[in-house]
Amino acid sequence: MADVTKDLAAGTVGGAAQLIVGHPFDTIKVKLQSQPAPLPGQPPKYAGAMDAVRQTLAAEGPRGLYKGMGAPLATVAAFNAVLFSARGQMEALLRSQPGAPLTVNQQIVCGAGAGIAVSFLACPTELIKCRLQAQSALAGSGAAGVAVMYGGPLDVAKHVLKSEGGTRGLFKGLVPTLAREVPGNAAMFGVYEAVKQFMAGGQDTSKLGRGSLIIAGGLAGATFWLSVYPTDVVKSVIQVDDYKNPKFSGSIDAFRKILRSEGVKGLYRGFGPAMARSVPANAACFLAYEVTRSSLG
Repeated sequence: MADVTKDLAAGTVGGAAQLIVGHPFDTIKVKLQSQPAPLPGQPPKYAGAMDAVRQTLAAEGPRGLYKGMGAPLATVAAFNAVLFSARGQMEALLRSQPGAPLTVNQQIVCGAGAGIAVSFLACPTELIKCRLQAQSALAGSGAAGVAVMYGGPLDVAKHVLKSEGGTRGLFKGLVPTLAREVPGNAAMFGVYEAVKQFMAGGQDTSKLGRGSLIIAGGLAGATFWLSVYPTDVVKSVIQVDDYKNPKFSGSIDAFRKILRSEGVKGLYRGFGPAMARSVPANAACFLAYEVTRSSLG
């Protein structure tokens, strides 16, 4: 089996593990990110992450925590296949000879290249996911644009294609997606390799056990969000912004308005759930990837 095929298969399994473990945390993150700033003297819809969980469970039941999962589930194979296979192809280009281990700096370059490739799939997928996850928060706030209620991922896609500029509408937020995925994946894969090499005592990490892989994967995932979280907030608000009456003219405008109205704190809405998700979800992803990849030879 060719290396690219192995990366495709292992990336698919890793992505599925990541999604199952992490999606409820992601739902809460997006709800907190996308709730409009409250009027002066009024409390926000959600007081915090636990309040968002309680309200979601009360209004929608456990299924509410998995709202929007259809879109990433339908594309998780392609998303992680692209991410890990692009990284694998970058590794092959940078290796001095077949099978030679790479340095941490080389893995950072591989992660950045993979981030570019995966952004073009991540953007439309996350637009659909964010619309579904955010609509209950927006509806409860009386925000503009909430008259459109989506029945599912396909309903979102149909509405965007019909009413928001066709295919271009699905790529709303591409710039902040690239600004998140390129440095985020560079940092994630760099830290993953650095932690593995530290625990292995050298560049040969093939003998590491599953516990070490879980630790390396969890720390790598946390690094991703620590390095790019404000960019993710900007991406989310851009993607759920009303098409006909937009609040933001672009990424820079969104960044400035959030900073002006809410301060730095506004750029970290939902940070708790994101970090709570990143460690177990990415630990599951990297472990599933490595186990599957090694089983394929």
